[in-house]
Parts: sequence; structure tokens; C-alpha cells
Amino acid sequence: MTTPAPVAADRVFAAFCAAGLWPGLGKRTAAELPGIGITSPDDVTAAKLLKLPRVGKQRAERLFSSFLAAAPTYEVVTLLVSAGLEAKLAAGTADALGPDAARRLRDDPWALLGLTGVSLADADRLAIALLPGADRQDTRRGRAVVALTLRTATRDGHTVLPVDLVVAALRAEGIADPAAAIAAAVDSGEVLDHEPPEPEWDEESDTEPPEPDPALRMLSLARYGMAEEAVAENIARLMATAERIADPAAVRSVAKGLDESQKAAVAAVLGAGVSLLTGGPGTGKSRTVAAVVKLLMAKGSEVALAAPTGRAAKRLEELTDHPAVTVHRLLGAQGTTGGFARNEEWPLDADVVVVDEASMLDVELTAALLEACPDGTHLVLVGDPAQLPSIGPGHVLGDLIDSTTVPVTELTTLYRQAEGGAIARLANAVRAGELPPVDSPDREVVVVPATGSAEAARRVVQLVTDSIPRALGIDPGTVQVVTPVHRGPAGTIELNKALKAKLNPGDGTVWGFDVGDRVVATANHLDLEPIGFANGETGVVTGTGDGSLDVAFASGPVTVPTNALSDLRHGWAITVHRAQGSEWPGVVVVLPPEAGGMLSRPLVYTALTRAQSHLSIVHASGAALARAVREVDVRPRRTRLAGLLAETLADA
Repeated sequence: MTTPAPVAADRVFAAFCAAGLWPGLGKRTAAELPGIGITSPDDVTAAKLLKLPRVGKQRAERLFSSFLAAAPTYEVVTLLVSAGLEAKLAAGTADALGPDAARRLRDDPWALLGLTGVSLADADRLAIALLPGADRQDTRRGRAVVALTLRTATRDGHTVLPVDLVVAALRAEGIADPAAAIAAAVDSGEVLDHEPPEPEWDEESDTEPPEPDPALRMLSLARYGMAEEAVAENIARLMATAERIADPAAVRSVAKGLDESQKAAVAAVLGAGVSLLTGGPGTGKSRTVAAVVKLLMAKGSEVALAAPTGRAAKRLEELTDHPAVTVHRLLGAQGTTGGFARNEEWPLDADVVVVDEASMLDVELTAALLEACPDGTHLVLVGDPAQLPSIGPGHVLGDLIDSTTVPVTELTTLYRQAEGGAIARLANAVRAGELPPVDSPDREVVVVPATGSAEAARRVVQLVTDSIPRALGIDPGTVQVVTPVHRGPAGTIELNKALKAKLNPGDGTVWGFDVGDRVVATANHLDLEPIGFANGETGVVTGTGDGSLDVAFASGPVTVPTNALSDLRHGWAITVHRAQGSEWPGVVVVLPPEAGGMLSRPLVYTALTRAQSHLSIVHASGAALARAVREVDVRPRRTRLAGLLAETLADA
């Protein structure tokens, strides 16, 4: 097979620009390039860019610099276009494959599968274009399919897969020797092979020791397998090195207003290296954490408070009257790279670290947090295992509970009546798998039936812009719409269009945004001045600049430059996953028919518990809602952490 002839430079250039791969170049400006004579990479100069409308000298120089910096991506686009593939697949190339991405792809076209949004068919097409005599049985292809299968499983939260499932996926892709493909993936270092555990056996018996069950042999991507092992080892280390901070009798000094379970939770923090505090809304988790902080401060201990989201951190700060930050900020996250400044070499300066909303911690963030806790640190994880598990892989809070290796205090008595009676009662019923009729004469909880998505969407807009502000006096700026879906009339995309048109109409002067727009972040940019923003944070646009936005987030004001604007979306309506970890005075939860298949008890429960003082439920999902609450618990995640914890702490 011969390699196709090179594709014309201007075709590659047009595809590169149209795909939005030139940092800082918007769609409108890209469309104006041919008019000033820029149709190929050789035409790009600062002087020519200066001829563009609305482009001054400084911006022209910035655009020229960003084009030069995007050279590795441009090289990849050249390869993709020559194979008849879409240029946009090159997004994230440098992050995933490094600055020599094009060379790596020429050596191994299936490395393309390391990018998001790439299918095996895409990688096969690239291989046919680049490799004479490309073969479906190529070892590189088999190795890539193993990693792809495991990577796909991580989207559902799994950190491991049984070998049998990986073999089945390999056979489905026509790979004749799955064992060789798995061996190649393991040899590459990208995949770990976890042998089945030795079965228990009484050495005194006369029988032969049983063979390990081959069905329990697991594979993982190395990054997640190593993260789970690091979590288990570091929890064992903290449990072994912790010394009692104060005598349990000291709890009496902060015991006023605490029940016996809450006092036990405070005492556990004083003695254990790692302890968990769990419970539903209104059971007093916050009051207990405030008592812990008060006692520790009186003892002169250094306390660090954190939560996965900016809003949760702010709420924690208000409840305890002690500074709190996001977990990423606590660890000194390095921009978008995923690295952290705080680690084993530069640990946290805290005697006690308290992390709220711990159900949101994935296994890699937990591993980084634990690594940054020096010997003797007491770590307290506060969370609600009935909520949705983390977006990232792992089931850390659930696995810690299941392992029975660390002290867990579960608060069950419902206290929050005056400040959130109907919301707390409904949420706790859902938590237990029941969906009772709503009893809320004060309209703290209102159910609004709708017959379909279009009617549900109209109801949502009416509630946010008229009914809730008029009847309850709640400012629309403090009402959040939460939906399980992105698509459809009652998904985030269409609802945000409709809400913008009513609440803040405008032309979208910078990347579709105007001053006054509510936005939500879809990625971490913690390196921005002065403090950056984290994935899931919501804010309001306060100003627009030359290709930049000023946004007031819960954690503080940020100037968002052009290269980070693609990680912002309108935020009047957000998904349940993005809403997790945050609360608002008023929340409108919409459940359209198309959400039926994805509804589960944890999803519904997480949605309902975002509301502080008013909850409207726009119900258009029919019987699927009751069925989901009654029958569909959290979808099990395949992980090794509970077993690793039991094994590691048994040996400690």
C-alpha cells in the first residue's frame, strides 16, 4: 500500500483555523483571514494580521506568537487531513502526546486513541494512510485497544476491568491473539496486570491449597492502579503515625448542642489518623465539623479546611468561621496539567485536614491529597455516600466505608426542620428509596407537573423569571436550574439560551458571553490571575476585554483569557454532576422524559439536596422517577481499593 500524496497546505490551514485550533483566533476572525491574503501557514505574519478588522498591534503579535506555538498541533492536522479525518481531532494533541506528537503518530498511528473523541476506526484510517501494508493484527493496534477498553471503562468510574471483559473487547475488534495484545500493553507500562488474590486456606487441613480464581484477574490503566495502591498505603501510614491530639474528655468543651453520635465523631478525629463523618442533609454534619474546628483551635492545632468546589469551600468557611479553600487550591494545583505543588517533598502544614463533600473525591485527587499529608496528620473526610460518586474514576468514600478499616460515624437523626424541613424530609426519604407525596404548605418544595420536554422547559423559564421571584421574593440571580441532560428542550444547552434571552439578552460580545451572564467552568484553570477557577465553579461575567472576560466566581474575581474561554459555558442551567458540591437559595430541578434511562436514586437525591430554602421540581419523567428512586441505586463501580485497604491495614 502506498502513502497518499501530500495534501495542499492551504487545505490543511483552512481546516486548522476552522477547527478552532489556533489559540485566540475566534470563528469570525478566522473567516476574515482569506480576505487579507492569509490562506496558508507561510502567509501568517504579525504585519498581515494587523490588517484584520478589530485587531491592534498587540493582538496581532499575540496571534502570531500563538500560531507559532501551535506548530505541533498543526503538524498533526496535516496527518489527519491527509487521512481524510477531521482536524478537530487534534485538539489536546500536545497535552496527550507531547510536542513531538506528529513523529509519535508516524511511528504508531494508534497512539491517536490517546486523544479524546477518537474512535478505533479513526486510528485505523490514519494507520492505513501512514503505514504501508497496515495490518489489523499489528501489535501496536492490539496494545492500543487494551488501553482504549480500560480508558472507556473509566468514564463509568471503573478503575479496573476483569481480563475476560478485555479479551472479549479485543476479539470484537478482530484481534486474533488477545493474550499477546495484553502482554504488549503491560510491557508498555501503560497497563497493570493484577493477579487474582490467593484464596483463604487452612494450612492444618490435608487438602491441597485451592488455585486462585482466574475470573478475579484484573487489568487497570497504570495511573489508576497506582493511585489506588497509593491511597491504601498512605491511609495505612496515617493510621499508624497518628497520635492522640487531645483526651476524649476534651470533647465536653464543645459538646453543647451535640448528640452522642456527633460527640463520637469529634472524639474519633482526636484519636484516628483517618476518620469519616457521613449522613444526609439536616443531620448535623456541619455542626459537628464546626465543633471539631472549635476544639482544635482551642488546642492550638493547625487546621486546614477544604472541599472539592468553591461554593462548598465558602459554605464550610461560613459554618466554621475558619478559612477554607478548594482541594485543588489547598494542594497548589498547577494550571491545567493536573500536577500539584504540595506533595511528599513539600507537605501541608496542618495537624488536621478536613475535607467536606468527600463523595466527589476521585482516586487520583485522593492519592494526591494523602501524599501531601505528612506523618502524624489527622485526615477527616465528611460526605454523603448516597450522593453521586465522583466524576473521575474510583469510589473512594464508598470503598473506605466498605473496607471497615477506618472509623466511620454516620449521623442519622434529622435536625434541620425550621431552616429546611420539607427539603430535608423529601431528600432523606429519597435517600432511603422512597418517594413520598410532598407536604409543604409553605411552598418550600413545589412539584410542577409537565407533559413533555417542551412544556417542562417553558415551566422552568416561568419559575426562574417570574413565579419564584414574585411569590417567594427570591432573586433570580440566586436560583439555579439543574437538569440531568445536555440535549433536548429541557437540557442545559436550550435552557441556557431561553434563560439568557429572558434574564440577560445580548449579542454575546466575547465568545457568546455578555456582562451579566452566568457561567460555569468545565475545566480547571487555577494558574490564572489572581486565583484562577476550578471545574464546576459558577460565576457571573462582570466585564469584557480584548478577547477576555472578567468573571466573579464564588472563590473570587478572575480575568479569563482567550485560551481558557472554551472551558466556560452559560450557567443558568447546569447538569446534576456539575451542581454537586454546591448549594443555592433556590433550585429548580427539571426531570424531562429523555432523562428516564439515566435517572437513579443518587442522581435524584444529589439534585434535590442542592436547594437551601426553596426547591421546585418540574416533573415530566412519569413513572421513571419513582422507579429510579425505588430500584436504581448507584451503579456499581469496579475498583480494588476496598480490598487493598483491608489487605494493607491487616499487614500494618
